[in-house]
Amino acid sequence: MASLVRLTALALARALQVGQRTPDGMAARIRACLGAEASWCGPLVERCAGMAGERWRRLSVRSLADLIERDQGFHFAWIAHEPPTVRRYLLREADRMNPLPLGLDRCQVPFWPHAGALAAWLGISPGGLWRLTRPSDWQRRSPMVEQHYRSHLVAKRTGGWRLLEVPEPYLMPLQRRVLDDLLDRIPPHEAAHGYTRERSVVDHARRHCGQAVVLRFDLKDFFTAVKASRVHALFTTLGYPEEVARALAALCTVATPEPVLRRLHAEGGMDWERVQRLRDPHLPQGAPTSPALANLCAFGLDVRLASLAGSLGARYSRYADDLVLSGPAQLRAAFARIERHVGRIVSEEGFALNPRKTRCTGAGRRQTVCHVVVNDRPNLPRDEFDRLKAILHQCVRDGPATQNRENRPDWRAHLRGRVAWATQLNAAKGARLARLFDQIDWAG
Repeated sequence: MASLVRLTALALARALQVGQRTPDGMAARIRACLGAEASWCGPLVERCAGMAGERWRRLSVRSLADLIERDQGFHFAWIAHEPPTVRRYLLREADRMNPLPLGLDRCQVPFWPHAGALAAWLGISPGGLWRLTRPSDWQRRSPMVEQHYRSHLVAKRTGGWRLLEVPEPYLMPLQRRVLDDLLDRIPPHEAAHGYTRERSVVDHARRHCGQAVVLRFDLKDFFTAVKASRVHALFTTLGYPEEVARALAALCTVATPEPVLRRLHAEGGMDWERVQRLRDPHLPQGAPTSPALANLCAFGLDVRLASLAGSLGARYSRYADDLVLSGPAQLRAAFARIERHVGRIVSEEGFALNPRKTRCTGAGRRQTVCHVVVNDRPNLPRDEFDRLKAILHQCVRDGPATQNRENRPDWRAHLRGRVAWATQLNAAKGARLARLFDQIDWAG
């Protein structure tokens, strides 16, 4: 019975979306679909006709069918002597893209009115696109040789393990095209500083320099928390029809295969709750599209936290999973209340805080943002500068090979990068380190 009700609601949803959104036209299409008068449909068509145009354009067949199933008249029609019976299916008009939402209307996005157009743009066949976007339950249970990602466990510097899910060589370039030609054209919230071309970690740190109090929060499993449903909703918001949004979401998310899940639990030290989260389709850490998608899916989070900071007379910015609020000394006294507010907002937006990394630091102590000291201006921590200076000095005196204790494959490039990072934060200190670096005899 339940499946018949659902199928009827889907048929009526297709009928409602075919033609003009007027009460008479919608009622006529319902009659044509059912082959009989539907006295119960009056309030339903009035409700649909009076809906805001922007909301109506973004309703998929499934979401409109959900609305129909909740309609009181439709519900009571099934209790009547002759329940609704579909006599004719009214198919939707040819798929078309919906307009971009206000504020993004000047963004130039690819025109993919149907899945065939997406496949052609990617340079693959419709069958190839189907193979890459199969349902997650099916894909997760496929043999490992048929998986589209390679899984790697990487030890975290702070302890524990991080799962990297890297796309196979045939999938990686397709995701890069989606990133370059679509996602990079959609600006994230101005508070997002990670994974954006216009802003950097130094900009993130600079925003909180010279503040009386710095509050730091950390999101737990940032990429894993972004599920395929949110990615699908994002692509729908960008105007793509249902089948295209579903294909794009499947192309950019992964459900970790069962053998990998079992190994993570048995050998990787991951608790069962975290393993369960990986079972649902999520953004893979290792795919080129994941950072941009995570930023865009966190737009609501950034809006709400920026608003909270504004109400407190504070500043807010986010670098990936690192959330920072800073401002006047009053923030310290209100820290417990602010932490509760932040935790509630984070939870309501589908993320979770890592309470072990929550910090409240006053100006009397060393304030850091992403390992950058921000008490006065962006600076390298003194102990890190001293360690790097000592390593460079030993390289000059004893040769660079003696200091490569971690056997890095390109030790010279590694040291050059660390010196460049120090120079970016503090030009004077960086110049001193650069002079030592130039004295190293790499040929010896």
